[in-house]
Amino acid sequence: MKTRAAIYVEHAQPLVIDEVELPELGPLDVYVKHFAAGVCHSQLHQIHNPRQNKPVVLGHEATGVIAGVGKEVTYVKEGDKVIVAWMPRDPAGPRPRQPSFTYKGQEAQSGGGNTSAWADITCIHEQFVVKLEDGVDVEATSIIGCAVMTGAGAAINTAGVRVGDSVVVFGVGGVGLSTVAACANAGCYPIIVVDLRDDKLEFAKQFGATHFVNATKVEPAPPGPFGPQDPVVAKIRELTGGQGADFSFDAIGAQKTLEQFWQPTRTGGPGRKGGTAVLIGVPTGPIPFSFGVRNRYVTGDLGGASFPERDFPMYVRWFKEGKFPLDKLVSRRYKLEQINEALADLERGDIAGRAIVVY
Repeated sequence: MKTRAAIYVEHAQPLVIDEVELPELGPLDVYVKHFAAGVCHSQLHQIHNPRQNKPVVLGHEATGVIAGVGKEVTYVKEGDKVIVAWMPRDPAGPRPRQPSFTYKGQEAQSGGGNTSAWADITCIHEQFVVKLEDGVDVEATSIIGCAVMTGAGAAINTAGVRVGDSVVVFGVGGVGLSTVAACANAGCYPIIVVDLRDDKLEFAKQFGATHFVNATKVEPAPPGPFGPQDPVVAKIRELTGGQGADFSFDAIGAQKTLEQFWQPTRTGGPGRKGGTAVLIGVPTGPIPFSFGVRNRYVTGDLGGASFPERDFPMYVRWFKEGKFPLDKLVSRRYKLEQINEALADLERGDIAGRAIVVY
């Protein structure tokens, strides 16, 4: 069976929209006909990586309907709506190998952790789908499988934020805004967001952000007790009464934010635990800190330490209850034929929230 897909064929060249051949269903595989799929920064990292395997069908968060099941599949049946994610339903179990497409006689892989969501239909192991109840917006929920899982999970699962915790989030794209929303639902205050654009900071208000720092407009800071101060770090400390934040999240992973994000957390001392910094974004340079700096804690985050079968229904419930406006987080829609336009817009920073491909 053939399906239309966006295929990464050649480094530094646009993706190609063409037909690929779907593999036959294995005993535990399913066909998913997509409703919508997210456009994630991770795909930009892959596309810019000259060592990325090619040809490859990218995309790793989506919603769809089951269009076929292998003979040993019991979790879903044809006609069931599902959320597709790059993390198995039970991450503690073995990671199933992804089936591969065929493109012009070549194996077209699924890009490592991807589930090949940039295709009308994909073939994946049934561990990568979570049931989605009827009557829920299938476009808004298409980003739960990465952006929401990673950002909200970083707050709820990795950091374990609680009522009254002060937090700062560097970068308010789809992942960072999901962190903001989860912190707001947990009762954190203040929720400080840092970005380079006023429109994105303004957008973050809709998700629960309370204080805003435009890193391009912060006044220079006077020297601190240990020498020069980064003005963004100094501003965050000012907003937290000089104490520093209980938790800081880097949803970007750029060299500058890697240098900054751990510094605004409060320092520890005798009888006082220091703050915790959580690196969410994929680092794009050397990590310029050591773990446990001045009694602070720095940790990484993979997929929000999520168990999709446990966590996804909670995010859907938050959405239905008006506590997590996924319909606002999905701020731009493209057709599959526009995937290169979507990637260009994302790279320029023109997308507030998360862009999706609608099938």
